[in-house]
Amino acid sequence: MKYYALLIALLLLGCKNEVKKVPEKPITETQARELKIITAPDELLGDLFAEIQLNQVFEDGKTFVDCTAKFPYDEIKRNYEQQKNDSTFNLTTFVHANFEVPTAISSDFKSDTTKTAVEHVTALWPVLTRASDQENELSSLIPLPKSYIVPGGRFREVYYWDSYFTMLGLVESGEFELIENMLDNFAHLIDTVGHIPNGNRTYYITRSQPPFFSQMVKLLAAHKGERVYQKYKEPLKKEYEFWMDGAESTSYAINHAVLTPVGVLNRYYDQGDTPRQESYREDYTQVEKTSGGTKMYRDLRSGAESGWDYSSRWFADGKTMETIETTDILPVDLNALMYGLEEVLLTAFQDNSEFTTTLKKSMENRKEFLNRYSYNETLGVFEDYNWVASEPTGVISLATVYPLFFKMTTQEQADGVATYITQNFLKPGGVVTSANHTGQQWDAPNGWAPLQWMTIVGLENYGHHELAKTIATRWIALNEKVYENTGKFVEKYNVEDMTLDAGGGEYPVQDGFGWSNGVYLALKNHYKKDENKL
Repeated sequence: MKYYALLIALLLLGCKNEVKKVPEKPITETQARELKIITAPDELLGDLFAEIQLNQVFEDGKTFVDCTAKFPYDEIKRNYEQQKNDSTFNLTTFVHANFEVPTAISSDFKSDTTKTAVEHVTALWPVLTRASDQENELSSLIPLPKSYIVPGGRFREVYYWDSYFTMLGLVESGEFELIENMLDNFAHLIDTVGHIPNGNRTYYITRSQPPFFSQMVKLLAAHKGERVYQKYKEPLKKEYEFWMDGAESTSYAINHAVLTPVGVLNRYYDQGDTPRQESYREDYTQVEKTSGGTKMYRDLRSGAESGWDYSSRWFADGKTMETIETTDILPVDLNALMYGLEEVLLTAFQDNSEFTTTLKKSMENRKEFLNRYSYNETLGVFEDYNWVASEPTGVISLATVYPLFFKMTTQEQADGVATYITQNFLKPGGVVTSANHTGQQWDAPNGWAPLQWMTIVGLENYGHHELAKTIATRWIALNEKVYENTGKFVEKYNVEDMTLDAGGGEYPVQDGFGWSNGVYLALKNHYKKDENKL
């Protein structure tokens, strides 16, 4: 069975978000270099790529797209065409002969369980740190000029929104140089690629992730002063332009921008409409089963851009992947993050220009959207809004805390959110992502470090100190319990039943783990014995 992916290449230098269509005849590596484009594995390998992924040469499809070719891709393709019809040909053998298989990060790290959890996390920073990259045309890795932290496990590259929560722990460890290196890398990606991709891999180039770059800048500025805002003001502006591209159009929705009665708001929107390369088989099988077509591919990809891959938030029926409709939804968290980006931009651009006037108006629009379309007065929570159906999605998740984190709400609204969390989301191990048990990893019974942080800080912002401290205390205890039992910090946790591991998703629970380490250190240090709040 073969699947021919749409050949898309994105210009690397001197372009702003321009997508260049490649002729139907596949381009060579030499042509790709001459065109200065980023070429992903599916484009370089053509139908061989689909054969490898659909036949599941590796259990995890991400393993293959992270492989490094031992020979030029054109040579590998030629050899494949010459050998594939031979009676002795074996695809798995061929792949291992032509590609170097990557290893999982930190899996071979031997934990010393006589050390405290804090000591363990601190000892992991060097393990998860990657030095500046060397350019390698035989790898899918997009090289970065300075050192950075990877999450761990199968995640061997930097990840956009993970990095903010990892940085919270780096602050506690005094690793400010490393934080600034990571910010420099993100600024480099914005300047060269046009945005911060999901991760620094060529197969992630069509999408970003929740835009936390502004909050990273704000975090570093709190420790290094105002010069940080000035250093990154232009990359911040370029990131904003990426997310708002299409905002000046009269069309209803272009890319991430959606025109609404209260102004332009944002959605998650991947530029691609083919299977994700790292999850090619899963996406292809899903779409073939439901005849979902290119719209479903884009919704799957856009769900990955949200970071919540996957959750009942994106499902029309609130239950099943078959009804995914990510691009139809105006997410509460994304629009709160954009509000935060606009706020940081106003700090960086302290003038009375047309740009800052536009920023202020957009911030007002986002607050009006929350109040008029997103806030559920009956339940006292914020919901995502389906702009196609012109109604809230009806799925309540911890995205409801983002407006509290960015101080966009009234005290009364924040009180309602706090009450709802206490009654519905507070569990023995912290707060659960949603109340829905769908089998998806961004639903019950799982809890995630970034959402614990956003919830705790959001509640603290509105005086709900005891609830915030309860969540933090339970989460810290769960992290430490798992560490004592396994010697590891992991990607996600089961907060409903602390005797069970977290589950769901397209891959096993990963160890490492960047954002769990970062949030744990930040909470552990902030909630001292005598303190009640952050």
